Amino acid sequence: MAQPSTQRIDGIDVAVNYVNEDDAPVTDEEIRAYIERGNLQHPGSVVTGLSLEVDGQDVGINYELSPVPFERIRRITGYLVGTMDRWNDAKSAEEHDRVKHGVAREESAFTCANGC
Repeated sequence: MAQPSTQRIDGIDVAVNYVNEDDAPVTDEEIRAYIERGNLQHPGSVVTGLSLEVDGQDVGINYELSPVPFERIRRITGYLVGTMDRWNDAKSAEEHDRVKHGVAREESAFTCANGC
């Protein structure tokens, strides 16, 4: 197996690994096409890295993608909300006064108090 080559194309780190010594080299134009394909296949993300494994006519592609931004939606006091910044004082007070239940459980909570 040949040593992988690394390069930077349009600000993206690209690693190309050739399985066979006689594999045809991948051109910069082909690499740009793979990057464009990755951006089209993953809307909302941007390709930040590319790894190609060339084995004859077959090319294995691995993309590194930027994280997808998302807005957290929670159900608070019966409403689905992202943030509470537009709530009035009464609704904010209702949220403040509600009992908040945690999901973490300690092992001591499951021990038998009467020695059973």
